[in-house]
Amino acid sequence: MTAAATAHSAVAGASQDAESPSRLGWRRFRRNRFAMAASALVLLFVVLAVFAPWIAPQDPNDADLLRRLQPPVWMPGGEWAYPLGCDALGRDLLSRIIYGARISIFIGAAVIVIATGIGIVAGLAAGYFRGWVDAAISRLVDILLAFPYLLFAIGLMATMGPGLQNIVLALAYKEWVIPCRLVRGETLALREIEYVEAARAVGASSGYIMAREILPNILSPVIVVSTIRMAHVIILEASLSFLGIGVQPPTASWGSLVADGRSFIWDAWWISTFSGLAILLLVLAINVASQGLRDAFDPRLHE
Repeated sequence: MTAAATAHSAVAGASQDAESPSRLGWRRFRRNRFAMAASALVLLFVVLAVFAPWIAPQDPNDADLLRRLQPPVWMPGGEWAYPLGCDALGRDLLSRIIYGARISIFIGAAVIVIATGIGIVAGLAAGYFRGWVDAAISRLVDILLAFPYLLFAIGLMATMGPGLQNIVLALAYKEWVIPCRLVRGETLALREIEYVEAARAVGASSGYIMAREILPNILSPVIVVSTIRMAHVIILEASLSFLGIGVQPPTASWGSLVADGRSFIWDAWWISTFSGLAILLLVLAINVASQGLRDAFDPRLHE
């Protein structure tokens, strides 16, 4: 073997040994079967939500009183055209659950994107500038954390009124404090590190340092925490809809479906049961997948 070939092999081996942390993290994540299965289930719900008009067997708002409280297909009186039965207005329950996934996933994703963006900006400013900026943001965070989340959202919804946009705003008003606290703590630890001091010494602006030197190094824990919080937001949205101050009829929402089935829990148990099961499966899948992400990307677990 020539010297050039030997050197090339050595460089290739060194590059493999020095595999990036993100690639190592994804490799660990793929080895976690529970996390992969949970991710597949979350992806299934996303596909159902995105392609609901083509997947749902019936129009979710098409009422037929002749099919009122029709049971699932495996029970006497059920039929394959309405596999999970019908609700009190004769609407197909499976179609309404599929369309309800659109509401839950959209609200969860929208709230997390808005809240995480605000939290990152506020956390970076508080942790990097410190002083009165940190004091003002930290006191605001403390005030918001003093209110129970659901009661806070109920109060905002009572003030703003029901509606999809208002639900997103009501939940995002307080959700941003979670990523803010995380980003602030990570920024306080990184602002004194060597490469940040070097960038400051050569005259880099504060915005450049926060965006190019600090933010890329704290994104992994932020993404993991945001994924976990999405499950919490979905539960809160379902709670608001269950109480009647969330998404309004005839729009299908898992929380309102559970509420609609309360009056018929003994005679038509499938209405609340299957809607609640959809919430359970999606929230559980998101939690398991996010736990797998944390286990794969947290460097303290692999020291």
